[in-house]
Amino acid sequence: MKNVSGIIPCYAADTSGVCSALYELGGMTVVHDASGCNSTYSTHDEPRWYDMRSNIFISALTELDAIMGNDEKLIEDTVSAANDRAPRFIAVCGSPMPMMTGVDFDAVAAEIESRSGIRTFALHTNGTRSYIEGASEAFLELVKEYARPCSKTEGGVAVLGLTPLDFPLGADKEIRRWLSENGFRCLSALAMGDDLGSVGALPAAELSLVVSQTGLAAAEYLKEEYGIPYVCGVPFGKEFAVHLAAYMKDIIKQNMGCSPVMEPCCGFEDADTVVIGEGFFAGSLTAALREDMNIKALPLCTLPAYGPFKSLIGGEISAEEDIKAFLEEKKPGTVIADPLFRYIVPKETRLIEVPHFAFSGRCFQRDMKNMINTDIKEYFK
Repeated sequence: MKNVSGIIPCYAADTSGVCSALYELGGMTVVHDASGCNSTYSTHDEPRWYDMRSNIFISALTELDAIMGNDEKLIEDTVSAANDRAPRFIAVCGSPMPMMTGVDFDAVAAEIESRSGIRTFALHTNGTRSYIEGASEAFLELVKEYARPCSKTEGGVAVLGLTPLDFPLGADKEIRRWLSENGFRCLSALAMGDDLGSVGALPAAELSLVVSQTGLAAAEYLKEEYGIPYVCGVPFGKEFAVHLAAYMKDIIKQNMGCSPVMEPCCGFEDADTVVIGEGFFAGSLTAALREDMNIKALPLCTLPAYGPFKSLIGGEISAEEDIKAFLEEKKPGTVIADPLFRYIVPKETRLIEVPHFAFSGRCFQRDMKNMINTDIKEYFK
């Protein structure tokens, strides 16, 4: 049977992507799902849960509610919670059961907004897709709702697609520091170390830096609506981080658009190293290995890839059997991936473990590597 994982786990679901994207912005995220499932979204896929509060609620959908289509309970409970918590906005999203019963989330959101007086929007998750789709829709909705025209800030940069599902805690501070060191000003970092107020200032940016696929839809919207060009890449390593900063300055100067900075460094047919993971992570680390260590590596994206970046990855393969077959055919000397990939990596292949929270959750959180603007030689000797 295709697309069944018998050994490795699946990635965090789209509902988790929504919760992660909106976690720090002062809103209230309501997931329409069965009672007890809050732990899946909050504790398993959210490392900030123990140190930072956020309004994440589960509707406690029962079997009878599902069969009878009792949307009123969801609406009443959400309005009641909103009256108690006074969130800045409400986001309502779903899980597999509401998908099967055909819940109209747009209508539910409109009714909640009418009764509560709080801006409410629907996010169309169903629990069967990856966190990429959920976080992407959440970021896009935020930008559409709160971004407003404003005068440009010289050197202003909007960082898009930043969540703990892809980056270790503290990565936002390192990216901000790197931007400052290179003469940029970080106007917003959606959505780590950020708040809802900074979303309104996004159109003041001269450039968007998209650090994961989750921020690409928002970047494309900002380009279309406000003419803000964007660059796709993560400042891993030292040499590649310098290259990325220089490239960003060129984009601003020439007012060019949508370009993956790792393009010149990808696609080596004779590569003996394969980097597995989210596309922007894999592509940027591949480029950093090339520029910092002269290692020819091939990125393998195991999550959905969109836009101009899709043609640059070594392949978009999500099914377990396809990943295993790719590695057995390629026979790389080294694979760089989450530790749980060890079970499908060929025995003769060396595995360098780089934990990915969206894949293995808390299992290897202590071992997550912050490679932003740092010497990566110690990690990949």
